[in-house]
Amino acid sequence: MGPSNARTPPAEHTSTMSMFPHAQNFRVDKMRVNSSQNVYNTQVTRMNGWDKLLDHVASNALHDSRARFDAPKCDEDTRVEVTKELVDWIQDRGAPQRLLCMTGAAGAGKSALQQTVAERCSHSNTLGSAFFFSAGDPTRNNLSRIVPTIACQLGLHNPALRDAIGKAVEDNSLIFTKKIEIQMDTLVVAPFKRVCASGELDSDSFPHAILIDGLDECSGEDNQDELLSAIKHCLLNNDLPFRIFIASRPEWAIRTALDSDPEGYLYRLAYHIKLSDMYDATGDIRRYLWTRLRGIGSRSRDRRAQSPQWPTEEDIEKLVAAASGQFVYAATVVKYVSERRGSPVDRLRTIINWTPEGGQQTRPLELLDILYRNILSNAKELYEAVDTNRGRDFLLLIRAHQMNSDFLAGAQYSTRAFDEIISLEEGGHQVLFSDLHSLVFVCQSPAWVEVREEMKFYHLSFFEFLDSEFRAQHLFVSERRVRQYLVGSCLQKLLQYEAFLDEPLVYYCGDQTTYVDDLRLIDFTRNNGWGRIDERLSSHIERGYVDPQVWHELARFTSDTIKHLNDELHECKLAVIVKSYFDKWKERYHQEGFTESREEYLADF
Repeated sequence: MGPSNARTPPAEHTSTMSMFPHAQNFRVDKMRVNSSQNVYNTQVTRMNGWDKLLDHVASNALHDSRARFDAPKCDEDTRVEVTKELVDWIQDRGAPQRLLCMTGAAGAGKSALQQTVAERCSHSNTLGSAFFFSAGDPTRNNLSRIVPTIACQLGLHNPALRDAIGKAVEDNSLIFTKKIEIQMDTLVVAPFKRVCASGELDSDSFPHAILIDGLDECSGEDNQDELLSAIKHCLLNNDLPFRIFIASRPEWAIRTALDSDPEGYLYRLAYHIKLSDMYDATGDIRRYLWTRLRGIGSRSRDRRAQSPQWPTEEDIEKLVAAASGQFVYAATVVKYVSERRGSPVDRLRTIINWTPEGGQQTRPLELLDILYRNILSNAKELYEAVDTNRGRDFLLLIRAHQMNSDFLAGAQYSTRAFDEIISLEEGGHQVLFSDLHSLVFVCQSPAWVEVREEMKFYHLSFFEFLDSEFRAQHLFVSERRVRQYLVGSCLQKLLQYEAFLDEPLVYYCGDQTTYVDDLRLIDFTRNNGWGRIDERLSSHIERGYVDPQVWHELARFTSDTIKHLNDELHECKLAVIVKSYFDKWKERYHQEGFTESREEYLADF
């Protein structure tokens, strides 16, 4: 075999695969490896910082991303007032507050407003950057890409700024592993200041709007708080022209940052719009439904849908009432009705007439229910993960408060009073609702004697969701289970400590005896529970007054218990014990000399 004609590569181009052991930020082109693992004919070029930045950008988060091709936005004749307020604030460079936070209930239309504002700013060349979080997209449900994405968009507006940002990446190749505040200082603040100082950028004409949507969809409360803190320290505390608009559900991070009492660190720095409280969307929802449904009808092959009488005014008003001011309900209706495989007339009638008890297998509100299930599941996980809440059933407690809010538990008490009934600490409802502020709120309502706190729902459909096993699925808690818990909790209080013998405690025992757990009732009777009630009743009588309603509920409770012990549990000895107290209280009642007008309360006595 003759000598090989292969040319031996020059020594300076020969190496093993371990070459460039300390090199960073480079690209290798046209690499050839021979059988001896030698590398030659290699072209080595340094990978510039801008290209490396692009590798860390979340393109799906951009306002005009293909991934968001069907992003919700406001119809031209809807949300006019709030859109004007948002755009005017962005355009007013001289306003003292450079941060606007818009919070609102889930489905209130925050993302549609943010998208609408982003498009308008883009058309007017005032959009510096936009980032739309999404819980279901791993490239934009965390903080790993938000600063590179913002920096990239800003750099695209000015070549000198782009070069400065790229240089910052080259000088610190580990920047993408650093804390958000360091990233923002390195990739946004420092390059921007440097280019402004060199005269290569005019800050007065630079696109200055930075929009961040769906902060609540960034995973982890601590991450949300870290981003808000970085915005404060990097963008607000520096003399920069940016005006930042953040939209979010009112969850813990942004809520505590904006709170007035105790004062949050953004309270004095932010212009806060509470969308669900400050703007009534009812009229806009009505216009939206008319416009969209008539548009669907005009394109339909169903002649009924083409009729000018469809939809009817009654149909629209039913939908508006069900929406409770939240656009997500209206959008869900439109999406369901617009499905091509079916008549829009029939699909609209399905929504209006739909009830879980009707035996229908259709799920016209499934998109809405997925939203509710996600929020409720997340809140459950966060609540039950706290040490002091272990052993508590979050869904049961929420359902109990929901039933109390609408007399479904048989009565209605203030949230604070009801906390005690269901064995929560004082103010326990505030912790219970802390991750549900996008769906429920507590308001103060004037009562006969005092102002009382009541639980309210942003969405009527969420109230109905909690009532429906078909919609809530694995998150459903039955009324019977709640009633059993209420009665058991009241019995426990009467048995274990010196509970005040007030109407709520006795009411839940008296009105709902059929829900008492048999073993608990037997245990209560054997452990002198009735004697405890007698002691407290005597104490009340000595003070001079016992509410007739307490007498009434006590009479029902004892008489029903006697019958239950005798007829169903066959615990005749225990029934005798209860009967002795019943006879004693009946005698005491008549000794109190109640008038005939009050006898209606005491049929059992």
